[in-house]
Amino acid sequence: MQKIRKFFENMRIIRKGLVIAMFFEVLAVLSCQKLYEPDLGLYIKDENYFKDESEYRSADLGLYSLQQNLVEQLVVLGDLRSDLCKITQNADRELIEINNFSVSENNKYASPLNLYTLIAACNNFIRKIEYYHPEVMDKNAPVTNYDKYYGEALCMRAWAFFNAARIYGKIPYIPYSLTSINEIVDYVNSPKSITDSIDIIYGADGYHNDTITRTEPLVIPNAFIDLISIIDTLTNELASKVKAVGVNQRINNGDVTWDVTVWNQYAMDVLMGQMYLYKGDYSRALQYFDPIVYNYEGTGNIKFGLDSKFSSDNWKNIISGIDPDEHILVLKFDKSNRQQNNLQYLFSDKVPNSYQIKPTKFAVENWETIWDGTKIIINNTNPALTYLNPLNQGTPGDFYRGYNVSYVYSNYGVLLSDIDVHLMLDFKRTGNYLEVQKKMENFDTVVYKYSLNKNSYDHDANFIIYRAASVHLYEAEIHTQRVFISGGILRTDALLAQKFLNEGSYQNNKNQLGVRGRVNFADGYERVTIENDVIYKHDPYTNKVIGYYNYAGNLDAKKTFLENMILDERARELAFEGERFYDLMRIAKRRENNSFLADKVAAKFNDVSQREAIRQKLLDESNWYIPFYLKKSEE
Repeated sequence: MQKIRKFFENMRIIRKGLVIAMFFEVLAVLSCQKLYEPDLGLYIKDENYFKDESEYRSADLGLYSLQQNLVEQLVVLGDLRSDLCKITQNADRELIEINNFSVSENNKYASPLNLYTLIAACNNFIRKIEYYHPEVMDKNAPVTNYDKYYGEALCMRAWAFFNAARIYGKIPYIPYSLTSINEIVDYVNSPKSITDSIDIIYGADGYHNDTITRTEPLVIPNAFIDLISIIDTLTNELASKVKAVGVNQRINNGDVTWDVTVWNQYAMDVLMGQMYLYKGDYSRALQYFDPIVYNYEGTGNIKFGLDSKFSSDNWKNIISGIDPDEHILVLKFDKSNRQQNNLQYLFSDKVPNSYQIKPTKFAVENWETIWDGTKIIINNTNPALTYLNPLNQGTPGDFYRGYNVSYVYSNYGVLLSDIDVHLMLDFKRTGNYLEVQKKMENFDTVVYKYSLNKNSYDHDANFIIYRAASVHLYEAEIHTQRVFISGGILRTDALLAQKFLNEGSYQNNKNQLGVRGRVNFADGYERVTIENDVIYKHDPYTNKVIGYYNYAGNLDAKKTFLENMILDERARELAFEGERFYDLMRIAKRRENNSFLADKVAAKFNDVSQREAIRQKLLDESNWYIPFYLKKSEE
C-alpha cells in the first residue's frame, strides 16, 4: 500500500490517467470492490482506499481524466456547429452529421455518455468524502484539504451538467445518490422514476459509524429540465455546499501551473458568472466576474489584467504554455504520459493526421480584414464625403492571434510564409485576385491552434476551459446590455464595455492593455466606439469608406453594434476553444431573434440550396440542440 501511495503522490495532474480513471470506471461502471492497475499488478480494495489524504488526492485527480475525455466532443459541438468551422472532404459520417445538424442516435460526438460518466464519478467521490469526512458539510468547521477536494468535485459536476444543458437543451438532473453510469442510464431510460434503497441518512453527529440506513426506499422522479432550471439548481448547490476549492499542490512541487490545472476559486467564480450570464442575471454574474477582472494579486504582471506579458508576439504563448496570469483553468495533456487528445488529428493536414475540420471563410477573414494604423478624413457636415486618407490606409491582418497561431495556409504541412500572406492581403487590397489565386494554389486553410509548437504525432495540446480574456469579454458584453438607475436616472454601462474591449482602462492602471489593446488594435480609428453618432463602414479588403450608420438618438442600435463587435472579438480571441456556438445561441436568445444564429451558421455552406435548408432548420430553436440518447457503453 505504501508503494501505491508513493506512486500517486508523485503523479502530476495529467499523468494519472489510466490508473485513477480505471478506479472510477470500476466503481461507476461495474460497482466493483477492487481496482486493478496493470502497471503495478496490484489490487486495491475499496474499503482500504480512502485512508489518508494521498488517496483522496489520487481519486480527485482521476476525475480530471474523465474531464479530459470530453475535450474533442466539446470542441466539435461548440465550433463545428458554428460559423467558425466546417468539414472537409475527408470528414467521416459522424462529423458530417454534426456539421449538417442531422445527428443520428449512435453518433459518438452526440452521446452524453462521457458527460454522465463524469457526473457519476463526481457523485461517487462526493459521497465518499461526505461519508468519511462529514465535516465538509459543516460551514462552521475549519477548512481543510478535504473541503477543497470536495469543492473541486462539486465544481466539475456542475460544469458537466451546465455543458450538457447547453448541448442538449433539456437534460435529466442526476441526484447524488446515483453513483454509477449504469444506474444513471437505467434512471434516464426508465419511464417515470426509480427507487433507491441504499441511500444513507447521516446520524446526528454526522459520522459514518453512527449512520442509519434508510428504512423506506427513496423514489426519485425522472424529469428532464431546461438550462435555466439547471442553472438555478447548480448555482444554489455550489453556493450552499462549497467552502473552498482547489488543493494547493505547488507547496510540494513548486510548480505554479498546478494552480490552474485543477479547479480553483477563480475557476468556480467563472463558472458561476457564466451560468448567471446565460440566465440573464447580469448583476449576479458581475459579482463573480469582478473579483477576476479587478484582481491585483501578487507583484509584477497584473493577474488576469491583460497587460504586456502576452502582448503582440507573446500572445501565442497563451496557446503554447500555461500561466496563472492568463489561464484560469486548463486541462493539461502530455503524450509522454499517454495523455493525448484528437484535436490535432482532426484539424491538421500533415500526416498522420486526418484534416477533417477546417476554418470557415468568416473565421479567417475575421482576422484578415481587421486594419491597423488607419486614418480617415472626416466630413462632419456631410458624412457621405468622408474618405480614407491615402497616406494612411492602414495594414490588414491580425498576425498576433491569427495567421501562424490560430490558423495557417498549408499544403500537407508545408506552410505559406507570413510574408506571402501579407502579399496576398495586399493583392486583395489592390484587387489583383489573379495573384491571390496563384499564391493560394494547392494551399488550404487549417486550424493551427492545436499544432502550434507540436510535431505531427504529438496530439497533446492543452485545452483551455477558462482564461482571463474571455472573462473580460464577458464583462464587456454584460456592460453593453446592463442598465441601472443612478440618481433617479436610467443609465447604461456601454461606455465601460468599450474600455474592457479596447484598452483596458476600466481601472486607472496604465499597465493594462485590454483585449484589443494587447494586440495593437485599440487606438486611433481602429478603436471600437459608440461615443459618436456616426459610425463609418469600410470595405473589408480595401479599407475604403463605403458608407456609414447614423445612430443619433438610437442607443439601442449603438448597443447592438457594440455587442456585435464584442462577439467578433470573441471569435478572434477564443476561436476553436469550443464556445462559439453557445455565444451565438446566447445572443440570439437575448435578442429573441433566431435568424441571428441561423444566418451566421448557414452562411458557411457553399451550396445555395443547402445553405437555405440549414437556415430554415435553425430558425427553429429546437434544432439548436442535440437529441439526447444515453445508452450503456458497448465496450
